[in-house]
Amino acid sequence: MDTTLLKSPLPRTALPGKREQTKLQNRQLILGAARRVFAELGYGATTVRDIIRATSLASGTFYNYFESKDEVFQAIRDEVALAIRPRLHEERMKAATAEEFISGTFRTFFEFVADGRTNFRAIRSDTARVRMDSPQVVAGFEELRHDLEAAIAKGLFPPIDADFLMAAIVGIAFEVAERMMQSEPPNGVAAAEFATALFVGGVRALPKAPEPSVSAGTA
Repeated sequence: MDTTLLKSPLPRTALPGKREQTKLQNRQLILGAARRVFAELGYGATTVRDIIRATSLASGTFYNYFESKDEVFQAIRDEVALAIRPRLHEERMKAATAEEFISGTFRTFFEFVADGRTNFRAIRSDTARVRMDSPQVVAGFEELRHDLEAAIAKGLFPPIDADFLMAAIVGIAFEVAERMMQSEPPNGVAAAEFATALFVGGVRALPKAPEPSVSAGTA
């Protein structure tokens, strides 16, 4: 019996070297400091110097990773979007009705916000009208739209505009979350129940899209 394979060492997952680990740690230090500063001061009042002062790093180190506070801000938004997107998609895929689709989306989002208050305060605060076009945020909106289109195709929703539905869900989610965070502790369950009832009731009241007319020549 050839025992060569038995004696071969098992392959090991390559670990990042010390230099790469230091770079990752420094980046996370900057992002962690930026979250706290944005949450405390607001995006508009925060400066790069404020972020640097909240770390143990030399001032020049910041610019090895980010060019501006806006770039840090977008990186935080992307991290938050990457963390929540799989959970939202999983909940929506399990839905057998429109109400389950909506309630699962709102419940998951509000629970995530309540559990990660610093993240939400950092990306909102006085930033309600700050650009929301970071790559992962945009991808999250597109994923919601695709999930809505799939739900419409399955008959969960009436044949209505998926873009309008997406915009309405996003708007309600962020605005209700903003109000929810003003209470202590934030009540994600109550927020989800309110948003679900409001949205589902609104969807039921929407007129269905007219059926396409059949011309005499194709009858």
